[in-house]
Amino acid sequence: METDIKTILSECGFGFKKQLGQNFITDKNLLASIVSASGVGENDTVVEVGCGAGTLTRALAEKVKKVIAFEVDKSLQPVLARTLAGLENVEVVFRDFLKCDLKEFEKETGEYFVVANLPYYVTTPLIMKFIEEGEKCRGLSVMVQEEVADRLCAKSGTPEYGAITAMVALRAECAKVKCVPRTLFYPRPNVDSAVVKFTFGKGLEVADRQAYKKVVHAAFSSRRKTLENNLVNCYNISRERAQEVLSECAIPPKARGETLTPEQFALLSEKLK
Repeated sequence: METDIKTILSECGFGFKKQLGQNFITDKNLLASIVSASGVGENDTVVEVGCGAGTLTRALAEKVKKVIAFEVDKSLQPVLARTLAGLENVEVVFRDFLKCDLKEFEKETGEYFVVANLPYYVTTPLIMKFIEEGEKCRGLSVMVQEEVADRLCAKSGTPEYGAITAMVALRAECAKVKCVPRTLFYPRPNVDSAVVKFTFGKGLEVADRQAYKKVVHAAFSSRRKTLENNLVNCYNISRERAQEVLSECAIPPKARGETLTPEQFALLSEKLK
């Protein structure tokens, strides 16, 4: 783009909507590094959620076969018409991706990668939609708040470790690949960000995903309580039975949810079935 993105936004009369968490990337080196770190190539289809002013969209389109870019703010239409001008491999969909039927979408799209600067206010539900429903999603590379990145990639036994960490482990290996200071966004947000890459196909092998999900949510239903207490409350079982199951899984009687590895959750879910 020869014209500065800030100038285009101004000329199009665009007004930022705080409730949509609109913070656009303007640094070309950062855009290039995000695309490079994602590992996408010339034969790939990429889904971008929250394309904003189209800066990342354009950087992706120059490297991949096709980009399907979702955006909820229709007032960005004239902006995107300018920033994506001349690109024939970009499809912009003005729709809330969270409301999409992912099974129907995947029937039409086939295999795809997700690369996006995710809107902060929908980060967790969007990631979980792909983790839980994305059968043809080959990988995610997403920009999120740095503290969210720390939670996604946390190890058991650390303060950042939580239910979302354990759920992600069910489908993918997660790594923080780049820290991004707030100064590289327009307008500047109040927090720093990080790019997190999820490699699918390196998750846990579990017999029953729903059983795993249930035990994870039970374990973190009250972080102040022991795992034993949470199992008694969420599974409506006796204390003796909860103690017996924990013993069978070689889990200490006073353990808390955040101390269990994903593998231990998998074992526990099998026992509780």
